Amino acid sequence: MPSLKDLRNRIASVKATQKITKAMQMVAAAKLRRAQDAALAARPYSQRMAAVLANIASNVDGADAPVLMSGTGKDDVHLLVVCTSERGLCGGFNAQIVRLARDHARRLIADGKTVKILTVGKKGADILRRDLGRHIIDHVDLREVKQVGFANADAIGHKIIALYNEGGFDVATLFYSEFKSVIAQIPTAQQLIPANSISEVEPESAGDAVYEYEPDPASILGDLIPRNISVQVFRALLENAASEQGARMSAMDNATRNAGDMINKLTMSYNRQRQAQITKELIEIISGAEAL
Repeated sequence: MPSLKDLRNRIASVKATQKITKAMQMVAAAKLRRAQDAALAARPYSQRMAAVLANIASNVDGADAPVLMSGTGKDDVHLLVVCTSERGLCGGFNAQIVRLARDHARRLIADGKTVKILTVGKKGADILRRDLGRHIIDHVDLREVKQVGFANADAIGHKIIALYNEGGFDVATLFYSEFKSVIAQIPTAQQLIPANSISEVEPESAGDAVYEYEPDPASILGDLIPRNISVQVFRALLENAASEQGARMSAMDNATRNAGDMINKLTMSYNRQRQAQITKELIEIISGAEAL
């Protein structure tokens, strides 16, 4: 049984931890608002861009479509772009994204496909390195970036396109967590290359309007699709940032409440043991007095 001093030290330690988790919860709540606004603001832009590309793609024949849209015609080599956070203490946020990517990779490997992984974020890379380390071909470190900007996403987009132009893969899939609320973040897989999913987006109705494209639609798509890839990566990073703060806020709130429950239990144990010790000392004093 621990001594009274040990219990006092344990209570003081848990109280110090509780202060840290409470502070982290407040910091996450402050950052969440800004990250949530950025993620919500990026959605209309990415959706509008997809609609514009769908309008242009509807005027392009399959033979004239850019290679980023039509693909290589094969699906032998798959690139998985897994976006996670650089820091932990955010509950199951990173584990959920990695689980989705890992299950997808294992299905592809079981089907005889070649899998390559590009990780964005330290935590996802650390988890994937245990089981799929030999499939990781590159890593993007954003630990020094305080606020993710489009330049960071554009660099990742160019890295993906350069690898595709070198013949490094046939299909690229982006994994991230879509922000729904503080307690709900949905792991999402989105195909980036080939961008044939653009043609599945319903083009915006323009009535009887007739569009004339200058230069030709295929050339416009050749310029816009690489930018769209960077836009989708940027949206994924913003969604991840909001989801991370929401998950951290929930995790730290749970940790703070658990620390409070532990303090109550330790305090009760301390009081009981102290009461038992005082009672024992009184009995010894009374017994000594009666002996005299």
